[in-house]
Amino acid sequence: MNSISPNLNIMIKACEKASKILIRDFGEVENLQVSMKGPSDFVTNADKKVEKILIEELLKSKKNFSVLSEESGFIKNKDTKNIWIIDPIDGTTNFLHGIPHFAISVALKSDNEIISGLVFDPIKDEMFYAEKNSGSFLNNKRIRVSKKKKLEECLFATNGIKYKDVGLTTRKSGSAALDMAYVASGRYDGFFQENLNLWDIASGIILVNEAGGIINNFNKHQNNEIEIITSSTTINEKMLKNINNF
Repeated sequence: MNSISPNLNIMIKACEKASKILIRDFGEVENLQVSMKGPSDFVTNADKKVEKILIEELLKSKKNFSVLSEESGFIKNKDTKNIWIIDPIDGTTNFLHGIPHFAISVALKSDNEIISGLVFDPIKDEMFYAEKNSGSFLNNKRIRVSKKKKLEECLFATNGIKYKDVGLTTRKSGSAALDMAYVASGRYDGFFQENLNLWDIASGIILVNEAGGIINNFNKHQNNEIEIITSSTTINEKMLKNINNF
Protein backbone atom coordinates (compact mmCIF):
# COMPACT_ATOMS: atom_id res chain seq x y z
CA MET A 1 0.00 0.00 0.00
CA ASN A 2 1.22 3.50 -0.81
CA SER A 3 2.11 5.62 2.20
CA ILE A 4 -0.73 7.85 3.33
CA SER A 5 -0.77 10.82 5.68
CA PRO A 6 -2.16 10.60 9.21
CA ASN A 7 -5.04 12.86 8.15
CA LEU A 8 -6.08 10.57 5.31
CA ASN A 9 -5.79 7.62 7.66
CA ILE A 10 -8.27 9.33 10.03
CA MET A 11 -10.62 9.92 7.08
CA ILE A 12 -10.45 6.28 5.97
CA LYS A 13 -11.13 4.96 9.48
CA ALA A 14 -14.06 7.38 9.94
CA CYS A 15 -15.60 6.32 6.61
CA GLU A 16 -15.19 2.63 7.37
CA LYS A 17 -16.92 3.05 10.71
CA ALA A 18 -19.78 5.15 9.32
CA SER A 19 -20.28 2.83 6.35
CA LYS A 20 -21.30 -0.05 8.62
CA ILE A 21 -24.43 1.91 9.60
CA LEU A 22 -25.03 2.86 5.99
CA ILE A 23 -24.84 -0.72 4.73
CA ARG A 24 -27.18 -1.88 7.46
CA ASP A 25 -29.67 0.92 6.78
CA PHE A 26 -29.53 0.30 3.05
CA GLY A 27 -30.51 -3.29 3.76
CA GLU A 28 -33.56 -1.92 5.56
CA VAL A 29 -34.69 0.30 2.66
CA GLU A 30 -36.37 -2.58 0.88
CA ASN A 31 -38.59 -3.29 3.90
CA LEU A 32 -39.51 0.38 4.04
CA GLN A 33 -40.61 0.56 0.41
CA VAL A 34 -43.74 -1.29 1.43
CA SER A 35 -44.35 0.37 4.80
CA MET A 36 -46.89 3.18 5.23
CA LYS A 37 -44.43 5.62 6.74
CA GLY A 38 -42.32 5.71 3.59
CA PRO A 39 -38.54 5.76 3.39
CA SER A 40 -37.79 9.50 3.15
CA ASP A 41 -37.72 10.10 6.95
CA PHE A 42 -35.56 7.04 7.19
CA VAL A 43 -33.01 8.45 4.73
CA THR A 44 -32.82 11.77 6.58
CA ASN A 45 -32.19 9.73 9.69
CA ALA A 46 -29.49 7.64 8.03
CA ASP A 47 -27.85 10.83 6.74
CA LYS A 48 -27.75 12.31 10.24
CA LYS A 49 -26.45 9.11 11.85
CA VAL A 50 -23.64 8.77 9.33
CA GLU A 51 -22.74 12.44 9.66
CA LYS A 52 -22.65 12.19 13.46
CA ILE A 53 -20.20 9.26 13.35
CA LEU A 54 -18.00 10.98 10.75
CA ILE A 55 -17.81 14.22 12.72
CA GLU A 56 -17.13 12.39 16.00
CA GLU A 57 -14.36 10.29 14.46
CA LEU A 58 -12.73 13.17 12.58
CA LEU A 59 -12.78 15.53 15.55
CA LYS A 60 -11.56 12.85 17.97
CA SER A 61 -8.08 13.22 16.48
CA LYS A 62 -8.30 16.81 15.26
CA LYS A 63 -10.58 18.51 17.74
CA ASN A 64 -9.73 22.04 16.61
CA PHE A 65 -10.50 21.56 12.91
CA SER A 66 -13.71 23.14 11.64
CA VAL A 67 -16.38 21.22 9.70
CA LEU A 68 -18.54 21.95 6.68
CA SER A 69 -21.24 19.35 6.26
CA GLU A 70 -24.43 18.91 4.27
CA GLU A 71 -26.68 18.30 7.26
CA SER A 72 -25.11 20.57 9.90
CA GLY A 73 -23.69 23.37 7.76
CA PHE A 74 -20.52 25.11 9.02
CA ILE A 75 -19.26 24.14 12.47
CA LYS A 76 -16.67 26.70 13.47
CA ASN A 77 -13.93 25.44 15.78
CA LYS A 78 -10.64 27.06 16.86
CA ASP A 79 -8.90 26.20 13.60
CA THR A 80 -10.79 27.72 10.66
CA LYS A 81 -7.94 27.19 8.19
CA ASN A 82 -8.39 23.42 8.31
CA ILE A 83 -11.90 22.29 7.44
CA TRP A 84 -13.30 18.78 7.12
CA ILE A 85 -15.85 18.80 4.27
CA ILE A 86 -18.43 16.04 4.61
CA ASP A 87 -21.25 14.60 2.55
CA PRO A 88 -22.63 11.67 4.58
CA ILE A 89 -24.64 10.18 1.67
CA ASP A 90 -24.02 11.55 -1.80
CA GLY A 91 -26.78 9.95 -3.85
CA THR A 92 -29.62 9.99 -1.30
CA THR A 93 -32.31 9.53 -3.99
CA ASN A 94 -30.60 6.33 -5.14
CA PHE A 95 -30.31 5.20 -1.53
CA LEU A 96 -34.00 5.93 -0.97
CA HIS A 97 -35.04 3.75 -3.91
CA GLY A 98 -32.77 0.86 -3.06
CA ILE A 99 -30.31 1.62 -5.88
CA PRO A 100 -26.77 0.69 -4.81
CA HIS A 101 -25.03 3.79 -6.16
CA PHE A 102 -24.15 6.29 -3.43
CA ALA A 103 -21.08 7.26 -1.46
CA ILE A 104 -19.67 8.84 1.64
CA SER A 105 -17.46 11.78 0.76
CA VAL A 106 -14.88 13.42 3.03
CA ALA A 107 -12.30 16.04 2.07
CA LEU A 108 -9.82 18.19 3.95
CA LYS A 109 -9.49 21.82 2.95
CA SER A 110 -6.43 23.61 4.26
CA ASP A 111 -5.75 27.32 3.58
CA ASN A 112 -8.45 27.37 0.91
CA GLU A 113 -7.07 24.36 -0.93
CA ILE A 114 -8.34 20.81 -0.91
CA ILE A 115 -5.36 18.68 0.12
CA SER A 116 -6.99 15.28 0.56
CA GLY A 117 -10.20 13.65 -0.54
CA LEU A 118 -11.96 10.35 -0.16
CA VAL A 119 -15.05 8.92 -1.86
CA PHE A 120 -16.20 5.58 -0.46
CA ASP A 121 -18.87 3.47 -2.14
CA PRO A 122 -19.71 1.02 0.66
CA ILE A 123 -21.92 -1.31 -1.39
CA LYS A 124 -19.33 -1.93 -4.12
CA ASP A 125 -16.54 -1.65 -1.54
CA GLU A 126 -14.67 0.89 -3.65
CA MET A 127 -12.60 3.50 -1.91
CA PHE A 128 -11.23 6.31 -4.05
CA TYR A 129 -8.74 8.63 -2.38
CA ALA A 130 -6.14 11.25 -3.25
CA GLU A 131 -3.70 13.57 -1.55
CA LYS A 132 -1.97 16.61 -2.93
CA ASN A 133 1.08 15.63 -5.00
CA SER A 134 0.63 11.93 -4.19
CA GLY A 135 -1.64 10.63 -6.96
CA SER A 136 -5.13 9.13 -6.92
CA PHE A 137 -5.98 5.60 -5.86
CA LEU A 138 -8.83 3.12 -5.92
CA ASN A 139 -8.47 0.45 -3.22
CA ASN A 140 -4.68 1.02 -3.12
CA LYS A 141 -4.20 0.85 -6.90
CA ARG A 142 -3.09 3.96 -8.75
CA ILE A 143 -5.75 5.41 -11.07
CA ARG A 144 -5.52 7.80 -14.00
CA VAL A 145 -7.96 9.61 -16.23
CA SER A 146 -9.00 8.17 -19.58
CA LYS A 147 -6.80 8.49 -22.67
CA LYS A 148 -9.57 8.42 -25.29
CA LYS A 149 -9.20 10.93 -28.10
CA LYS A 150 -12.45 10.52 -30.04
CA LEU A 151 -15.59 12.16 -28.68
CA GLU A 152 -17.84 9.46 -30.09
CA GLU A 153 -16.03 6.85 -27.99
CA CYS A 154 -16.42 8.88 -24.79
CA LEU A 155 -18.95 8.76 -22.00
CA PHE A 156 -19.71 11.80 -19.87
CA ALA A 157 -21.62 12.24 -16.65
CA THR A 158 -23.99 15.09 -15.85
CA ASN A 159 -27.08 15.61 -13.77
CA GLY A 160 -27.59 19.14 -14.96
CA ILE A 161 -30.58 20.40 -16.95
CA LYS A 162 -28.36 23.07 -18.49
CA TYR A 163 -26.33 20.43 -20.33
CA LYS A 164 -29.10 18.25 -21.66
CA ASP A 165 -28.43 18.87 -25.37
CA VAL A 166 -24.67 19.13 -25.62
CA GLY A 167 -24.53 16.36 -28.22
CA LEU A 168 -22.35 14.07 -26.11
CA THR A 169 -23.13 10.60 -24.79
CA THR A 170 -24.05 11.25 -21.17
CA ARG A 171 -25.22 9.39 -18.11
CA LYS A 172 -27.10 10.63 -15.06
CA SER A 173 -25.96 8.57 -12.10
CA GLY A 174 -27.38 10.57 -9.19
CA SER A 175 -24.07 10.95 -7.34
CA ALA A 176 -21.68 13.78 -8.23
CA ALA A 177 -19.00 12.42 -5.89
CA LEU A 178 -18.97 9.07 -7.71
CA ASP A 179 -19.18 10.79 -11.10
CA MET A 180 -15.94 12.62 -10.37
CA ALA A 181 -14.30 9.53 -8.89
CA TYR A 182 -15.23 7.73 -12.13
CA VAL A 183 -13.60 10.50 -14.19
CA ALA A 184 -10.46 10.10 -12.06
CA SER A 185 -10.43 6.35 -12.69
CA GLY A 186 -11.12 6.62 -16.44
CA ARG A 187 -14.61 5.10 -16.36
CA TYR A 188 -16.12 8.42 -17.44
CA ASP A 189 -14.23 10.78 -19.71
CA GLY A 190 -15.70 13.94 -18.20
CA PHE A 191 -18.33 15.45 -15.94
CA PHE A 192 -20.24 18.73 -16.03
CA GLN A 193 -22.96 20.03 -13.77
CA GLU A 194 -24.30 23.21 -12.22
CA ASN A 195 -25.93 24.05 -8.87
CA LEU A 196 -23.64 21.87 -6.80
CA ASN A 197 -22.52 22.29 -3.21
CA LEU A 198 -18.89 22.11 -2.18
CA TRP A 199 -19.48 18.88 -0.22
CA ASP A 200 -20.73 17.18 -3.43
CA ILE A 201 -17.45 17.70 -5.28
CA ALA A 202 -14.67 18.58 -2.82
CA SER A 203 -13.18 15.06 -2.84
CA GLY A 204 -13.74 14.72 -6.57
CA ILE A 205 -11.69 17.82 -7.29
CA ILE A 206 -8.50 16.43 -5.80
CA LEU A 207 -9.21 12.94 -7.18
CA VAL A 208 -9.42 14.30 -10.74
CA ASN A 209 -6.45 16.64 -10.33
CA GLU A 210 -4.21 13.92 -8.92
CA ALA A 211 -5.31 11.45 -11.60
CA GLY A 212 -4.08 13.85 -14.29
CA GLY A 213 -7.40 15.42 -15.28
CA ILE A 214 -8.39 19.02 -15.90
CA ILE A 215 -10.87 21.09 -13.93
CA ASN A 216 -12.04 23.87 -16.22
CA ASN A 217 -14.59 25.53 -14.08
CA PHE A 218 -14.75 25.69 -10.31
CA ASN A 219 -14.87 28.60 -7.89
CA LYS A 220 -12.98 27.57 -4.77
CA HIS A 221 -14.40 30.42 -2.70
CA GLN A 222 -17.99 29.29 -3.12
CA ASN A 223 -19.78 26.69 -1.02
CA ASN A 224 -22.94 26.36 -3.08
CA GLU A 225 -24.42 26.95 -6.53
CA ILE A 226 -21.12 25.80 -7.96
CA GLU A 227 -20.75 24.85 -11.60
CA ILE A 228 -18.04 22.39 -12.52
CA ILE A 229 -16.65 21.15 -15.81
CA THR A 230 -13.92 18.56 -15.77
CA SER A 231 -12.42 15.85 -17.97
CA SER A 232 -9.31 13.98 -19.03
CA THR A 233 -6.62 16.07 -20.73
CA THR A 234 -6.91 14.28 -24.07
CA ILE A 235 -10.60 15.04 -24.62
CA ASN A 236 -10.85 18.38 -22.83
CA GLU A 237 -10.69 20.74 -25.81
CA LYS A 238 -13.21 18.77 -27.86
CA MET A 239 -15.58 18.46 -24.91
CA LEU A 240 -15.46 22.20 -24.21
CA LYS A 241 -16.07 22.98 -27.87
CA ASN A 242 -19.21 20.86 -27.78
CA ILE A 243 -20.44 22.39 -24.54
CA ASN A 244 -19.83 25.93 -25.78
CA ASN A 245 -21.49 25.29 -29.14
CA PHE A 246 -24.82 24.29 -27.64
